[in-house]
Amino acid sequence: GGALLCFSATAACHQLSPTPASRGPGAGYQGLVDGGDNIKEATWESVSMMLQLGGTVIGSARCQDFRTREGRLKAARNLVKRGITNLCVIGGDGSLTGADTFRAEWSSLLAELLKTGGITADEAKKSSYLNIVGMVGSIDNDFCGTDMTIGTDSALHRIMEIVDAITTTAQSHQRTFVLEVMGRHCGYLALITSLACGADWVFIPESPPEDDWEDHLCRRLTETRLGGSRLNIIIVAEGAIDKQGKPITSDDIKNLVVKRLGYDTRVTILGHVQRGGTPSAFDRVLGSRMGVEAVMALLEATPETPACVVSLSGNQAVRLPLMECVQVTKDVTTAMNERRFDDALKLREILRGNQRQHQQLRHPRADHHRGLRGERGGGGPGLGGSSWRPCPQFWLPPPPHPPFPKAFTGSLEMMEGRAKFEELCIPLCVIPATVSNNVPGSDFSIGADTALNTITTTCDRIKQSAAGTKRRVFIIETMGGYCGYLATLAGLAGGADAAYIYEEHFSIRDLQINVEHLTEKMKTTVKRGLVLRGCSPPLRTRLSPPCPVTRCRFSPQGGTPTPFDRNFGTKMGAKAVAWITGKIKECSRHGRIFANTADSACLLGMRKRSLVFQPVTELKEQTDFEHRIPKEQWWLKLRPILKILAKYNIELDTSEKAHLEHHDGEDLKH
Repeated sequence: GGALLCFSATAACHQLSPTPASRGPGAGYQGLVDGGDNIKEATWESVSMMLQLGGTVIGSARCQDFRTREGRLKAARNLVKRGITNLCVIGGDGSLTGADTFRAEWSSLLAELLKTGGITADEAKKSSYLNIVGMVGSIDNDFCGTDMTIGTDSALHRIMEIVDAITTTAQSHQRTFVLEVMGRHCGYLALITSLACGADWVFIPESPPEDDWEDHLCRRLTETRLGGSRLNIIIVAEGAIDKQGKPITSDDIKNLVVKRLGYDTRVTILGHVQRGGTPSAFDRVLGSRMGVEAVMALLEATPETPACVVSLSGNQAVRLPLMECVQVTKDVTTAMNERRFDDALKLREILRGNQRQHQQLRHPRADHHRGLRGERGGGGPGLGGSSWRPCPQFWLPPPPHPPFPKAFTGSLEMMEGRAKFEELCIPLCVIPATVSNNVPGSDFSIGADTALNTITTTCDRIKQSAAGTKRRVFIIETMGGYCGYLATLAGLAGGADAAYIYEEHFSIRDLQINVEHLTEKMKTTVKRGLVLRGCSPPLRTRLSPPCPVTRCRFSPQGGTPTPFDRNFGTKMGAKAVAWITGKIKECSRHGRIFANTADSACLLGMRKRSLVFQPVTELKEQTDFEHRIPKEQWWLKLRPILKILAKYNIELDTSEKAHLEHHDGEDLKH
């Protein structure tokens, strides 16, 4: 379903309230049609503490009235009377299609209202055009044009919590579990869940199994048991079908396994539990970033600017033509109905890359890659930390600079040692894995998302504990050394008032401004403060606002990995093994391996939307070894958003704009 935010010419924000969801062009528009008290101005205080709430606070509703011209006339009059000329529509393709129709009819709607006396000529002149920006909110991640829709990551968190709980009992009783997840028309949740938990099989609507899938499934389950596994996990999207379009249900699969193999098999249908709960850190940051970009798009819009949708491309917020994305999304549905499943996968490109990865890891003869697949009970995606113990002392001479992530500096030392030791002339691949997210050559490191969610959860609990006290500021110290990634992103996800980091130097005057800001905040109905700081040596500061201060220091290491980290680690491991295998073949001569070129020692990193191999020697120029951080860090551009959302009066640098791009599925790589 959809939700709406409206902005007047002076950029005051209004929210439209009402309730349950729809996929049609009327979703979320009931408050717009009804008007009156259903349109309320949203203030900074009224949205405080909203960040950690699931669902949509402003509501979403099935609205048949908006499907009719009469209903849209009422909606137009309600907007004109309040001077609202900008709409931010949050929803799926139905809500966005309805918004585009509303905008296309806007001039004729005003003309009719003016003719019937519904509005005055002056009001019509002030509201002569309507700007539309879309944001995609859907747990299914079924909208073409964005890497992730708001809500998808949170749904994956709920699913993995249940999968982990079920895995425990399944191992004890040596059972087979069939888990049905949401995804009537899109298999993203099922596919990512399968990758994240190392499932034996997955059924999704876009990629029906072969006609003899029953034989393949039973053979796969048997091989897994013979290999020592004590359980089997099968993930099914609720819209799973075979190549003839016949539904494949959870009960069908259970009956097959019981009848042919005699395994104790249970079915669990997750249902609407996937839609609830606390939003993940990723979704909070995503929603905040998309919201800021949507407001900027509306403020920059002209009558000639086409309606756009704010999307995520890698780690960048981009604007795409709204109806182009809606049309591609509808083309997927058409291809599915016509059983052109290959075309559907090509159009839904983010699913296609994950599908290829899953097929590679599920290959029947890939049992020697079991650690990569994450077999339950033998280590893998479901366990935190590392089952490999690091060597306490590397046997080459110590580096001339302070400690850095051991794999990165170790690889540089091995490259230097190749001149002396022929045994070091072997292919070498570094996978970034550190909660600090400070490895050069990669936007993300394995473990950083898990640590970020741990900190965010702690922030939620601290804010909840502050509900019973007045005028209290909490200061949370995070890990990260000189890298402020965790403090900054946790500040965004936790709704912090400030986040002090090494990369952004500050003075006594800056601290004074922050204290004054907290003092003014305490005069409102929101009588609590939250400040995060990195733990690098230069940040030994004492913040003393005129109220009690509670300091908290903890380690975000450990715990259960998030779905992102599980999936990310699985993909990185598979790609690294494939690269090393190729290099071994390339560097083999007369039965010996000799790899002595720069490109035989690489770091595998995520750069925007792609996983790329980069020679570690080239990354030396991009590294600040003294402070153990990359010289350029993409997330620093998000820091102004943190201050804006905390109600600081600052200027937002708009020199780097997200220009309107055209959607071309064939150019997208995952």
